[in-house]
Amino acid sequence: MEVDRGQARTAADRLLAGYDEGVAAVYAYLRRRVPSQDLAEDLTAETFLAAAASVSHHPRDEPGSISVGWLVGIARHKLVDHWRRASREERTLTVLGNEPDRPEDPWEAALDRVRAERVLAQLPTQHRAVLTLRYLDDLAVREVAQLLGRTEHATEALLVRARRRFRAAYEVPAADGGRP
Repeated sequence: MEVDRGQARTAADRLLAGYDEGVAAVYAYLRRRVPSQDLAEDLTAETFLAAAASVSHHPRDEPGSISVGWLVGIARHKLVDHWRRASREERTLTVLGNEPDRPEDPWEAALDRVRAERVLAQLPTQHRAVLTLRYLDDLAVREVAQLLGRTEHATEALLVRARRRFRAAYEVPAADGGRP
């Protein structure tokens, strides 16, 4: 498909406007969900590269088609892709023992945020991904399963293991008397 220069310029202008409006929101969304500033910056860049590719393939879309919500949606997909890559790498480097599934225990709502973020950052990638999508992004188990490419049953089992592992790490007193 051939695009004339006027249409290409309009698409570029829309992308630049979308960047100016959305870069801070995309970065903030990612930074709250990853352990390092460098990774958040890399995923933000990947998000805007994907947005640029989409805009260049669909130059005739409406001028308002680049929204912060659309960009955050792309960022969510880039984050899930990152977690999948990291999970594959972990599986190739580590042989994980099979942990028997136990009945689901209640999830405690009162957590110290800073400590919780530190504990979350230390969890294996799959556990971090499933907890973040389910509880930070407030997605239904069905949506989490679709994003992670798992069945609902497997996702529920993963949530049980991830919550158990999070709770065990969270309940260990910090070296400074229990404060994060």
